[in-house]
Amino acid sequence: MTTALITGSTAGIGAAFARRLAAQGHNLVLVARDTKRLGEQATELHDRHGIEAEVLAADLSTEEGITAVEERLADRKHPVDLLVNNAGFGNKGRYLEVSMADELTMLKVHIEAVLRLTSAAVEPMRSRGRGGVINVASVAAFLPRGTYGASKAWVVQFTQGAAKDLTGSGVRLMALCPGFVRTEFHERAGMGTDNIPGWMWLDADKLVAAALADLARGKTVSIPDPRYKALMSVVKLTPRGLLGGVSSRTGRKYGPQ
Repeated sequence: MTTALITGSTAGIGAAFARRLAAQGHNLVLVARDTKRLGEQATELHDRHGIEAEVLAADLSTEEGITAVEERLADRKHPVDLLVNNAGFGNKGRYLEVSMADELTMLKVHIEAVLRLTSAAVEPMRSRGRGGVINVASVAAFLPRGTYGASKAWVVQFTQGAAKDLTGSGVRLMALCPGFVRTEFHERAGMGTDNIPGWMWLDADKLVAAALADLARGKTVSIPDPRYKALMSVVKLTPRGLLGGVSSRTGRKYGPQ
């Protein structure tokens, strides 16, 4: 049986990955900050699917948390075959309305942790000649919209570049770029969602199924929904100056309240 390590596993997209992979028979390493929720999740998945679910409580905004997960990924006696870098969060407010401490914490989780954990996972995977990494980004990566979008743009560019460098190694890397997903994300950030049209919402379980299919096909970027694929096609054709204004107005309409 193969093993998948998922960060931010107790809610939203991370929890959907855990459910899907457990149902497919993969053992899991579940990573999040809340020890109680981790234990409950591990017990449920073990009882329902008969898989082994290891828990690792770690805060990826801290040096200690990142190091703990790096060490688990580097354990060659208990190899990880799939890494899902899902942990992340949003800050409520525009540029200069968010404290510098919160901005830097976001960069720690979205960029430094992704870089270090991907590297820790890929080294042993390359030695074995197989493995995969899914780095959860966002369609915000393609829009000029604040620190969140900028950090997710880094995730996409890093993942694509690393995937190219690993061509022929047997290790697959993919950036997953969802749109609005019904999770705890917006509630935790204090963002209102009542003004977001119903058609823009995605189901986390369907999103994960599409993402895993894209990884199997060898894609390096996955936008797992026809609606958002169409929107991003329009974005690519829109001049950057005009796009900045549209993105700002859209952010005020559909973003933090």
